Amino acid sequence: IKRLRSGKLPLSLRLIREIHGVLMKGARGGNQAPGEFRRTQNWVGGTRPGNARFVPPPPHEMSAALDNLERFLHDEYGLTAPVIKAGLAHAQFETIHPFLDGNGRVGRLLVSLMLVVEGVLSQPFLYLSLYLKEHRADYYDALQRVRTHGAWEEWLRFYLIGVEAVANQAADTATALVALFARDRARIQALGRAAGGALRVYDVLRRRVVVSIAGVAQEARVTWPTAKAALERLGDQGIATESTGRRRDRLYTYKKQLAILDRGTR
Repeated sequence: IKRLRSGKLPLSLRLIREIHGVLMKGARGGNQAPGEFRRTQNWVGGTRPGNARFVPPPPHEMSAALDNLERFLHDEYGLTAPVIKAGLAHAQFETIHPFLDGNGRVGRLLVSLMLVVEGVLSQPFLYLSLYLKEHRADYYDALQRVRTHGAWEEWLRFYLIGVEAVANQAADTATALVALFARDRARIQALGRAAGGALRVYDVLRRRVVVSIAGVAQEARVTWPTAKAALERLGDQGIATESTGRRRDRLYTYKKQLAILDRGTR
């Protein structure tokens, strides 16, 4: 994100390869040429190209398709609304399927990154993954009809409904988090003289969600005993929960924050 905003590296094929390399590190399919465009034929569904649901362009045609995608990403005339442009680019990328594995992960992230570049989002916080997983059959059908029938309007209708649903969920989550933070800060402020150190520790817990005493002490710039005492106070207030049951190397969790973040993900 920093590199995109600095203008030193535009949203390009080079950056897409770098993103793929990072996403695939240690992940399923991580041995499938991470960060490199494929040099062999792949397919979607089935056991071979002959019975596949979809066969992307062969390597010798893929370069031209990728060049076309990059030109579209760099189009600065502003004739296409950013959210629409991101949906078109996603379908284009998924149709090219330029990697041996991990195309879906990169394609979904591409939507968020484009919206950041276009100034629609300040951070890439539009997570379409769960929506597309829940509507997988419709998602695949909509993409396939673009390829076979040029049904772009059908695809965009499906995609925009998903964007709206995910955006509404994100707004609800943000509202709930803001309310939670306000309530808990008020409870801490009611502690009186002990509130100052506890608030500094609370701010670390809010950012990290799961913390250790040593980690809090370092980040909040307080002593180890101060961090320990503050976390215990937060525990007494029902804000932090010790999650290991150990006497040493304890971890404290902001469970109410996790519960809000977990809504709608199961």
